[in-house]
Amino acid sequence: MAVHPEQTVIAAPVARLIEEFAKLPGIGPKTASRLTFFLLRAEPKQAQALAQAILDVKEQVGYCRRCFNITVGELCPICRDPSRDQTKICVVEEPLDVLAIERTGAYRGLYHVLHGHIAPLEGIYREDLKIDELVARVRSEPVNEVILATNPNTEGEATAFLLLRDLAPLGVRVTRPARGLPTGGDLEWADPETLGSALEGRREL
Repeated sequence: MAVHPEQTVIAAPVARLIEEFAKLPGIGPKTASRLTFFLLRAEPKQAQALAQAILDVKEQVGYCRRCFNITVGELCPICRDPSRDQTKICVVEEPLDVLAIERTGAYRGLYHVLHGHIAPLEGIYREDLKIDELVARVRSEPVNEVILATNPNTEGEATAFLLLRDLAPLGVRVTRPARGLPTGGDLEWADPETLGSALEGRREL
């Protein structure tokens, strides 16, 4: 087996760290190398703090048993907050979408995180998402509106259509954020003003 040139000039622990960084989304080989050599030059405390933060996330953070947002403990801070509007549920694809919407300050209801979208070509189907749990919440909680804030792209639209089909028989109002959001984009990258306007101008489905 041929030996990669880097393996002959870089110490094995350094090469291994570059390799691990390069596995992260959005991190290419050059960025992985820069991060590795930054940590190599950093004070030991800084590297130890990063390592501990990663371990703490894996050991302490889980999913809210009600909405499936990330949390420490059984319920996330939003589900524990009695001042939130208990009659509205905003459905999003990922926990990062919750952060994006919260930054707008335009929404004070609850959330439900699907953890993905319908994508048969990627092997992601209805049973892989938290859809049954959403239907159960609508049936058991005092919900009168469900906002389908899945991403405005092909997969997000397909997921919203499937959710509408499941929710329509329950008699709940189902809405979708207005088209202030660019088609094909992700909520995570939308600016707070645009996302806030889209939520305030949501339309009936």
